[in-house]
Amino acid sequence: MPPFQNVWGLSPDMNHKDESMASTQVAAEGQQAPTKNPTLLAWVAKMAEMTQPDRIVWCDGSEAEKKRLTDQAVQEGILIPLNPEKRPNSYLHRSNPNDVARVEHLTFICTPNKTDAGPTNNWMEPEAAYTKLGNLFSGCMKGRTMYVVPYAMGPIGSPFTKLGVEITDSIYVVLNMRIMARMGKQALDMLGDSDDFNRGLHSTGDVDPDRRYICHFPQDNTIWSFGSGYGGNVLLGKKCLALRIGSYLGREEGWMAEHMLILGVTSPKGETTYVAAAFPSACGKTNFAMMIPPAEYKGWKIETVGDDIAWMHPGPDGRLYAINPEAGYFGVVPGTNYKTNPNAMESIAKDTIFTNVAMTPDGDVWWEGKDGEVPEELTDWQGRPWKKGSTEKAAHPNSRFTAPMSNNPALSPKANDPTGVPISAIIFGGRRSNTVPLVLQAFNWTHGVFLGATMGSETTAAATGKVGVVRRDPMAMLPFCGYHMGDYLQHWLDMQKHIAQLPKIFQVNWFRQDKNGKFMWPGFGENMRVLEWIVNRVHGRVPTQETLLGWVPRADEGLNLKGLDLASDVVTEVTSIKEDEWKSELKSQEVFFEQLGTKAPDALMLQRKLLMARLDH
Repeated sequence: MPPFQNVWGLSPDMNHKDESMASTQVAAEGQQAPTKNPTLLAWVAKMAEMTQPDRIVWCDGSEAEKKRLTDQAVQEGILIPLNPEKRPNSYLHRSNPNDVARVEHLTFICTPNKTDAGPTNNWMEPEAAYTKLGNLFSGCMKGRTMYVVPYAMGPIGSPFTKLGVEITDSIYVVLNMRIMARMGKQALDMLGDSDDFNRGLHSTGDVDPDRRYICHFPQDNTIWSFGSGYGGNVLLGKKCLALRIGSYLGREEGWMAEHMLILGVTSPKGETTYVAAAFPSACGKTNFAMMIPPAEYKGWKIETVGDDIAWMHPGPDGRLYAINPEAGYFGVVPGTNYKTNPNAMESIAKDTIFTNVAMTPDGDVWWEGKDGEVPEELTDWQGRPWKKGSTEKAAHPNSRFTAPMSNNPALSPKANDPTGVPISAIIFGGRRSNTVPLVLQAFNWTHGVFLGATMGSETTAAATGKVGVVRRDPMAMLPFCGYHMGDYLQHWLDMQKHIAQLPKIFQVNWFRQDKNGKFMWPGFGENMRVLEWIVNRVHGRVPTQETLLGWVPRADEGLNLKGLDLASDVVTEVTSIKEDEWKSELKSQEVFFEQLGTKAPDALMLQRKLLMARLDH
């Protein structure tokens, strides 16, 4: 290792001071560190000693810093400026072609006992993980700048907010974290001298898939990520802290960290109902969170609290309250247009970082499913010439946008409320071409947890692996639960004791297909019809029909289909419940419950037996 003063940019005589003295001078380009927090300073010093950067920059979250780092990223070719008239203050980033999605097979939960991580997670013993990654991190920032990024997940000042510090050698990470979290001085001020913060260390390394690991240490509130530059693997406040570490903290502290959007729906009479909904990645969360009601719903309003993650706490009034810990949107681009999601299109009209989309000759961005004609020529997501009619995608199927939530025209005024919003309904929905009906309501909380636990979804390009395979994805948390899935489901059941006014639970499926593989339900804004039924059920306003699986809309006074050009036989089919399909479904669920072993909650096993008994008679 080079002399200590060369790492920090300190004067030679600092080499003879003790470590605590040296750590208080962890320099940002020759300036004193903007904090006196001894735990934070000592940790940054220790990480710098291991990674050996040439410089350390403490990020303050200011506009001046944003401009300086953006200019540097452009100069180094990390960001490509877009046409300022068409996309003001927006940029394109191209990642390494081997680094375009979350790598679930390289994501680890590092607990002392393998059973604590459970069968649905990859496990590594903590000391072994620290050693393995420590060897990779050793000297990895030589010739690079180390950025220290303090950030808050949740509104500043909220009792539910969690604080973290991510150390990274990636400007791309810094600029994305600035959008996705409350970053810089405001987070440092909130932290003060506390030692309660998530310790995140990231390096892109050499972006080698064989040297790529995303490791979570729940007991240490620590995340180490090496060898990737893709957002889901390296924006450590997002899936890593907000869900994997968050879910562990939630169980320890009596709350819930969930992969859920949060929206408020307001009727023409001014009644606002807040809903949380869990959908696996790339299954329409952002579209639903930003939905614009169709013409038949004049006077109704949908407002977005969050599009991806909900932290839910029992409130003093007995209701369940949710905050969105994020400050921005990291959304899938392909298929986004003014028909599917007008509010998302407005959200990405400016101040946006695009990743792995195509570029037009005039400096705009393009992706499959965008409005208008397909351009004759483009530069594809890998920087190669692309012509109309090519068999290859111009934009990567998992290409992304990072945009501040303040850009969203439908942003809820409660999005920054430190107390959160009261949740009246929880919705579970996967991508299923058959079996699961358009909508049904659970009989009770335990039955609702069963519906969430057994949720299946057909895989998409948001994660590496085969596309179109049905896999169990409990509460859309399969890749994100930071401990044993059986314990996680039991935590859901246990929360019933702490919530006096339980939200009603529903299951939806926008993706039923006919025999020709065509979607039967129009989806997008028309999902408002399903949402209205859910709201009416929450407030006890409409009768239902009881089925073997749950309560569904009645044919005579259920869903509002006025103005919808949908044949009655199609409506019947999309809402149908076929016993033979459900017998097969229950059979396929058996593998999942066997996987949980002795930690499969008894209450859910009984729910399964009850459903099997109903289907057998």
